[in-house]
Amino acid sequence: MSAPAVAAAAEGARRIILVHGTGHGGWCWYRVATLLRTAGHRVDAPDLAASGADARSLHDAPTFEDYTRPLLDLLRALPVGERAVLVGHSFGGMSIALAAEVFPEKVAAAVFVTAFMPDCINLRSHVIEQLPLLDWMDSVTDAEHVPPLVFLGPEFLRQKLYQLSPPEDYTLSQSLARTSSYYVADLQSQPPFSEARYGAVCKVYVVCKQDQAMVEPYQRQMVASCAVAEVREIADADHMAMFSAPAELAGHLADVANTFA
Repeated sequence: MSAPAVAAAAEGARRIILVHGTGHGGWCWYRVATLLRTAGHRVDAPDLAASGADARSLHDAPTFEDYTRPLLDLLRALPVGERAVLVGHSFGGMSIALAAEVFPEKVAAAVFVTAFMPDCINLRSHVIEQLPLLDWMDSVTDAEHVPPLVFLGPEFLRQKLYQLSPPEDYTLSQSLARTSSYYVADLQSQPPFSEARYGAVCKVYVVCKQDQAMVEPYQRQMVASCAVAEVREIADADHMAMFSAPAELAGHLADVANTFA
């Protein structure tokens, strides 16, 4: 099946909120956001705490909820009755899951783009802890930091995340990447996401078949563990689908937004 075009926004189309992953910021969506806005969609790409251009340090976001608060605040500020399509990339899947748990009535659909997608049975950390063993190469971790930090190394990014992406986008990442955290201990302390709230939100998963970090079999494993309305595929996308296949990804997101409008 060919990829959907970036369809014009349907009348009454939802707002689309694009949520970045670890070490990145709203900047990583610049190609996709431009395509969607040109087609008439309303798009936000917030920086989560201590990410992108957000001025806080990682010390200022000691919990996962603190880290995700800019997204929660954005949803809280939506007018009564308005709902958004949430799109989470990579670790951003955890953030949109929390947002769906807190504000299910404000979420038209949750789209996981080669992202962690938790279930409603296991602790919230489970989906991260089950990631297949990965060579983190030159990445840096510090378990004593509060919260425990990770900085994704330049060679790790080049070989595992950006291997099919344009070199100029990899260069951009080297200027803008920041330390972050996976908040595993904090997520271990939380109960599973609830069936009544997060579990009731419509979910779409976008499988990126050339991802060498969140490998396809693990993406499929998460899909098998959590009810989804649709599974879409991008054959030639690496982990950074917004760079390696921006038009195809934007086409899928526009189609999802119009479907759930």
